[in-house]
Amino acid sequence: MTAVPGRRSSTFTRLLRHGFTDPGDAERLLELPDMAPARADSVLLDALGAVADPDLALRSLVRLVEAQPEPDRRALLDTLIAAKPLRDRLLGVLGASEALGDHLARHPGDWRALVTYEAADLHPGVEEFEECLGGVADPVALRVAYRRCLLSIAARDVCGTIDLAETAAELADLATATLRAALTIARTEAPEDAASCRLAVIALGKCGGHELNYVSDVDVVFVAEPAGGADEDVALRAATRLASHMMRICSDTTVEGTIWPVDANLRPEGRNGPLVRTLSSHLAYYQRWAKTWEFQALLKARAVAGDPALGQSYVDAVSPLVWQAAERENFVADVQRMRRRVVDNIPADEVERELKLGPGGLRDVEFAVQLLQLVHGRSDSTLRSGSTLEALGALARGGYVGRVDAAQLDDAYRFLRSMEHRIQLYRLRRTHLVPEDSDDLRRLGRSLGLRMDPVFELNREWRRHAAVVRRLHEKLFYRPLLDAVAQLAPGETRLSARAAGQRLEALGYADPAAALRHLEALASGVTRKSAIQRTLLPVLLGWFADSADPDAGLLGFRKVSDALGKTPWYLRLLRDEGAAAENLARVLSAGRFAPDLLLRAPEAVAILGDPGGLKPRGRDHLEPEILAAVGRAQSAEDAVAVARGVRRRELFRTAAADLIGSYGTEDSPAEDDAGALLEQVGQALTDLNAATLAGALRAAVREQWGDELPTRFAVIGMGRFGGHELNYGSDADVLFVHEPREGVDEQEAARAANTVVAEMRRLLQLPTADPPLLIDVDLRPEGKNGPLVRSLSSYEAYYRRWSLVWESQALLRAEPMAGDPELGARFIELVDPLRYPMEGLGEGAVREIRRLKARMEAERLPRGADPTLHTKLGRGGLSDVEWTVQLLQMRHGWAEPGLRTTRTRQALAAAHGAGLIGTEDAQTLDEAWVLASRVRNAVMLVRGRAGDTFPSDGRELAAVGRYLGYGPGHVGDMLDDYRRTTRRARAVMETLFYDA
Repeated sequence: MTAVPGRRSSTFTRLLRHGFTDPGDAERLLELPDMAPARADSVLLDALGAVADPDLALRSLVRLVEAQPEPDRRALLDTLIAAKPLRDRLLGVLGASEALGDHLARHPGDWRALVTYEAADLHPGVEEFEECLGGVADPVALRVAYRRCLLSIAARDVCGTIDLAETAAELADLATATLRAALTIARTEAPEDAASCRLAVIALGKCGGHELNYVSDVDVVFVAEPAGGADEDVALRAATRLASHMMRICSDTTVEGTIWPVDANLRPEGRNGPLVRTLSSHLAYYQRWAKTWEFQALLKARAVAGDPALGQSYVDAVSPLVWQAAERENFVADVQRMRRRVVDNIPADEVERELKLGPGGLRDVEFAVQLLQLVHGRSDSTLRSGSTLEALGALARGGYVGRVDAAQLDDAYRFLRSMEHRIQLYRLRRTHLVPEDSDDLRRLGRSLGLRMDPVFELNREWRRHAAVVRRLHEKLFYRPLLDAVAQLAPGETRLSARAAGQRLEALGYADPAAALRHLEALASGVTRKSAIQRTLLPVLLGWFADSADPDAGLLGFRKVSDALGKTPWYLRLLRDEGAAAENLARVLSAGRFAPDLLLRAPEAVAILGDPGGLKPRGRDHLEPEILAAVGRAQSAEDAVAVARGVRRRELFRTAAADLIGSYGTEDSPAEDDAGALLEQVGQALTDLNAATLAGALRAAVREQWGDELPTRFAVIGMGRFGGHELNYGSDADVLFVHEPREGVDEQEAARAANTVVAEMRRLLQLPTADPPLLIDVDLRPEGKNGPLVRSLSSYEAYYRRWSLVWESQALLRAEPMAGDPELGARFIELVDPLRYPMEGLGEGAVREIRRLKARMEAERLPRGADPTLHTKLGRGGLSDVEWTVQLLQMRHGWAEPGLRTTRTRQALAAAHGAGLIGTEDAQTLDEAWVLASRVRNAVMLVRGRAGDTFPSDGRELAAVGRYLGYGPGHVGDMLDDYRRTTRRARAVMETLFYDA
């Protein structure tokens, strides 16, 4: 029957529906006489439609049928139609591999290797492959037998009866059998050489790790010893000839192609070194000259051919060296550098398609796993597997990698390796580049089970898995804990009670017995939590020991761990996230203040693992959070409790950032940043207290008046609060001001304002375990005898008629902090003329300020206090610097706008800029003020309570020293430096303040 022009036949339509991209050519092939059984039965056509490339499978099937002897052609097709397992396997291979289709066309009887479908056939090992290769006498026959074995592996692979790991293991076993067969051929052709030496072949790389690709170099090392009384030199020459011949048998190209290159370049000295060495020569090289990467290569060493006893002796001898490699100087950095070099050497036009070496590729997984193995495998033998996937599983079971991370990495690695396998299987060529041609991508996607839109789905899945690999590679490969663990001495990575006590004492633990009890409680048992603790603790112990009080650090860690013991993210955070573990160690061992805050809310540990977690949160963020929480609260007490919770969290964030920042970095030493760090702390505490007061104000108003108070109300910060210079133990100096709303009686407004102040003070003074926020109103007009709150007009009347010079001086730091912003601004307008008087201070006012300063020094310094070490009232301390700067502000602020600031350091800089103080004097005062302020912060952080002088306890004094940058044994230097700095500041103060 003649087809109507332009009309598609039913066969054409069926072929199109079955995934053929060239149904016209497929239809022509099916019309061939030999393909009559295929045309007559739809089973074969359906099976072709299920393979990766139906067009390729049909073309290869036609070639295979035509290559059969005439009587066998129909029998082959009938067998395929009748036997589904054979049909799926043969057509699956033909649709995935053009190269194996070519092999079957050259050797048409080899398809029978796919007939057997029994349990033993599913997982052959080295012995079964040796049987298949047995009896071959020349390289050509070996290649044919090798391809026949490869055919059966590929069939199991594409049909899914073996998974990726089993496929890779079978390929490695086939390679092992092939190396043995090649060595047998070489020995047969040179019996004298074979008799004079013992030769062992050691596989490295993927072959050694039982995870070989379809087409890959087989990395080997040769080791030999004399045999039969032969001289060593004679034996080595004979072994070299055998090894060279064996390599050529596998690597040379013949009419049957090549098997794969045998690469011996990972041997000692690489290409410049002898091909074969004795065992002692290998060991001498590895012990004296080997580089880090050579031990990484030896991680997968496995004896595969030749003398089995010698091969095992080699593996046994080099294995301890492999697991000591992490102790080498800069080991982790060397491995990381090597990985970066690999990426840098990829041609720019290939980096995006490079499946193996590129970012997010297979090497990222393998390097990360190997680095973790080498660091932790020294003390954990369960990690010593040559297989990437087995090692990854062991790392997850041991707690070195998070279970979710390990599962994602396993999934990604399997997908990427499967892509690599199918790319190589097509033409049996060694390549790791993802093809660009759409037909190739379609076949690749379908081979991986992606059928809806193979090209789109393949690219999507590939990019998704590559992104996962890249993210986890960065996380695991570059995490700081690795380098710290690698630097531990042998045996320290696992704690033994016998050695630990001596080590703890040597590290500076005052109570090693108690420390051992903590370690036992944390690390004993077989749980995953204990396993992770055993990884963390040796490193943490060193970090604790780097502090002034290691015992306190370890005790704090146990308390936090007990509190968060059932929280799944806690130990995972310390193990995986950046510098979280080191940050926690620094915080816990630096004093009482931050650990006490943390133990009240242990979940705040998460702050230490967040890259931006240590950055203080400003008032614009905190105030809305607190006000929103107050709005949700059921009562004023609940509202203030919530505000206190936020304050506790933020106090911890600020203290942790301060403590960690005080350690500095190599590029930015802590002492260079002392002033900036101090200002950051002062600003953070100011913002936090302002937001807390705003919350307390809102809670007090809501309790009685709802949303609006009958009078406008503002809180004015004074002292260090208004100056944004709070210490951890500072009170909040404030003034309260109000102004009646329109139509509200002044007495009613005053009663409302006083009620609000009383309620705010009551709420903030409720008993709590949190650090208190104490409101100090002693700087108000008339001091303790005056009303707690005044109207704006009352302030105006008082300041106009009764204000004293000390009150004008106190107002230098006045700044609105909470409440009605417009009222706060009007208060500042009111007091500006007092604090920056026109034409400056008169001589009488200057004398009064000097008199007050002298009286304060004489009367307020605590009895018995050392005036050279008292940070507030002592010689050259905070009072000396601040009164000097404030006198300059009151004298010259009317003429110099830069002096109109509440901040001491800014005012000092402005005075210097205006020529009111010389450069050296300004630097001297600034240095003393920063140092005294930091000492006050340090005392609070270390002792957990405020103090104006250095602690007398030795450990506490040492901890203050560590905060200020003084190492062990340098407490005396710290005190000498403080006295010297403040003595110089006192001299400057006397010149500027007293006109001495």
